[in-house]
Amino acid sequence: MVVVGAVAIGALVHLVSRPSSTAPTDVIAHDDDRGSSGAADPQSPRRRGASERATRSGGTVTEGAVPLGVTVFDDEIPAVANLRPDLLGALRQAATDAAEDGIQFVVNSGWRSAQYQGQLLREAVVEYGSAEEAARWVAAPDKSAHVSGDAVDIGPSEASTWLSEHGAGYGLCQIYRNEPWHYELRPEAADHGCPPQYADPTEDPRTQQ
Repeated sequence: MVVVGAVAIGALVHLVSRPSSTAPTDVIAHDDDRGSSGAADPQSPRRRGASERATRSGGTVTEGAVPLGVTVFDDEIPAVANLRPDLLGALRQAATDAAEDGIQFVVNSGWRSAQYQGQLLREAVVEYGSAEEAARWVAAPDKSAHVSGDAVDIGPSEASTWLSEHGAGYGLCQIYRNEPWHYELRPEAADHGCPPQYADPTEDPRTQQ
């Protein structure tokens, strides 16, 4: 009886002490125009929801939020697939050449729905304390190059540095001095170089129209 009791107690202790295997492990990134060196980290992880992978801000992959580790070749991700074809083609050519230098392009943000863009803007107003300051980082949905599929935020810093040195040859240009990760297509840059950068989006005439 003593032996049987000891065995039963040992089995019970083993079952209680086993770690749970049901905890979720998949994480995705929340991303906005500020990129990895701004006030908010675009790769702060959050556990995935049951069916829609929601970011910490509530944006979903369908709306343009980007899972961790997405590249310019991930066609199944709307943030990539909904970029303008000429921009995406230039990005893929540049990414292929950069890989020869040991550099991988990670998409921190690309296309976004207008709804998601508006949500990011509202969050930025709260974070920065005013609409004027928020506008330096996040454009209104009807002015955003992300919503139209004309902009992409590239990381990590090694990749954006590579693009700053070589991007003009592919027509890929940094547009804002405060956003070294934000690139748009300027085809003429291959022959004439990238145009002068705006200090931030508030100087861009497209955001003032």
